[in-house]
Amino acid sequence: MEIQPIVIGTAGHIDHGKSTLVRALTGIDPDRLKEEKARGLTIDLGFAPLELPDGRLVGIVDVPGHERFIKNMVAGASGIDLVVLVVAADDGVMPQTREHLSIMGLLGVARGLVALTKVDMVDPELVDLAEEDVRESLRGTFLEGAPILRVSAVTGAGMDAFRAALFAAAAEVEPRSADGVFRMPIQRVFSPKGFGTVLTGIPVSGRVAVGDTVEVLPGGFRGKVRGLQAYKQPTQVARAGHSTAINLSDVSHKDVTRGCVAAQPGFFRAVRMVGARLTALADLERPIENRTPVRLHTGTAEVLGEVVLLDSEELAPGETALVQLRLEEPVVCAPGDPFILRLASPLVTLGGGRILEESRHRLKRFKGFVIDELGRQEQSLASPRELLEVVLLRSGEALRSVEELEVEIKRSREVTRELLAELEQRGAAVSADKGQRWLHAEGLEAALEHLRATIAAWFAEHPLREVVDTRDLRVGTGYEPSFLNFLLEEEARRGGLSVEPGGKVRLAGREVGLDEGTRALAAGARERLEAAAFQPPSVDELAAELGVREAQLRSVLALLVDQEELVPLSAELYLGAGAAERGREAVRRNCEAHGHLEIPALRDALGTSRKYLIPLLERYDAEGLTLRQGGHRILRKR
Repeated sequence: MEIQPIVIGTAGHIDHGKSTLVRALTGIDPDRLKEEKARGLTIDLGFAPLELPDGRLVGIVDVPGHERFIKNMVAGASGIDLVVLVVAADDGVMPQTREHLSIMGLLGVARGLVALTKVDMVDPELVDLAEEDVRESLRGTFLEGAPILRVSAVTGAGMDAFRAALFAAAAEVEPRSADGVFRMPIQRVFSPKGFGTVLTGIPVSGRVAVGDTVEVLPGGFRGKVRGLQAYKQPTQVARAGHSTAINLSDVSHKDVTRGCVAAQPGFFRAVRMVGARLTALADLERPIENRTPVRLHTGTAEVLGEVVLLDSEELAPGETALVQLRLEEPVVCAPGDPFILRLASPLVTLGGGRILEESRHRLKRFKGFVIDELGRQEQSLASPRELLEVVLLRSGEALRSVEELEVEIKRSREVTRELLAELEQRGAAVSADKGQRWLHAEGLEAALEHLRATIAAWFAEHPLREVVDTRDLRVGTGYEPSFLNFLLEEEARRGGLSVEPGGKVRLAGREVGLDEGTRALAAGARERLEAAAFQPPSVDELAAELGVREAQLRSVLALLVDQEELVPLSAELYLGAGAAERGREAVRRNCEAHGHLEIPALRDALGTSRKYLIPLLERYDAEGLTLRQGGHRILRKR
């Protein structure tokens, strides 16, 4: 039998006939506990399938009406697409009627209708008054203008019209999407004899199939799906919007409770802090103060914590604020999840809203960048692509791997790559390494600006230099080598610099202006080192010969290296460029004559000694002229 992936839920005050109405619609008593049947009082969630006129099934969740069981009511309401607000004609609108209506609105339920029950128990005039009371109470809510159907689930009066209205409303509900990765807040867990652990709930995203591995969080317990049921019928695949039972192997029912989440492994984590948009109920008696102790209800979880107001001193009734919820126990959620906040004690509903982020850090109050980032996150929740772009934006200059991004947006790797390709085509995202790691285009510009500033600062400290080594830029920027190389290539493509062999970076248009004294010193050092050929003086010896400070000479020597007039052999020895080229030719001839380098013959040909020959040969190794092979050097093949 085909299942329509929507869930209908009841709401309303205690003893207004919610369970009786469900029984009349489906033939199933949703009260499953002995205590419920004995007391005639719904305590926990009840479930029943309802067959539509076209033969498809939808699920009905029956929630408790007593104020002491609001947490159970919220656990069931989190999966509802269409609500039936039940009001008894003999009582009219009562406190839990209003509270349930507020909770449904805060959870994002947008459609529904009203069942005015027990019409057989009061005079018609009182039914009229009750209906007027209901209509007035719905004003300004998501149910304003919704159909109000008079029914008696006991006598059957009005039930045909009610069914027709309910079926029409169900047909107008957009079926829940199965996009995203699988996640199911757990409503019940039990262990039938011989069947292992069974988890029930309504998946909020994705699909799960027999044979899949599922992770139960918090705790990180993993098991294989041995069997599935949707509305008590065996199935190979269950999806978002199905009332689902999962028979899970390798996970003990003792390790799982209501509030846990069953999910595709690797995408979700338990957190103790979330950023959120909170709307306070309009009828609160007083404002919500910063650091108010609260109970967070999201999915099927209930967790104690405190609410930190990020953009206001206090939250007045009916107003909204950006908040961070800091919790005493971990909770599993995702951006976009609805939530309800209740006062820790006494149990009063304060408001609710949407979770915007799984926070990694404590967010500071009244910080513009925190408020701006959460605001951007909020605007992106309706679109995975926009959410992905915001994640990249918030990452700044940091590279994010595809694996990290798929977890952030709760989408498969294939979908994440498709979304990244769309962003890349729009010029909003850039890959630094052929699609493995990404950053936003604004992050790229920020990184390039950081690189430019680092280069400018380095040349300010070394005014006589024409090139900067990439190793110095790595230290100055803090960027890893591959990312720095990517940035240098990008800046070179834009014409801002050139990257030369040996990891040297030259700024476009940079010219070093020398005074007469520095120019003369450079000429003297160049001539002396060229003349010394393969027995050059050390830096301190050359400084003494030229009558200058060693630090002054080192700056000039570095400039001559940049200009390719000198070749450094070590920190203390430099060779004239002409001598270095003659040495290369001598090495080539030597290797070609002997098949490998004969060092004594080279030493004699160059007129040098071991003191100079060893650093010279190491230089040629580094340049790629020669290669060590066994106990010899040979020419490296080009």
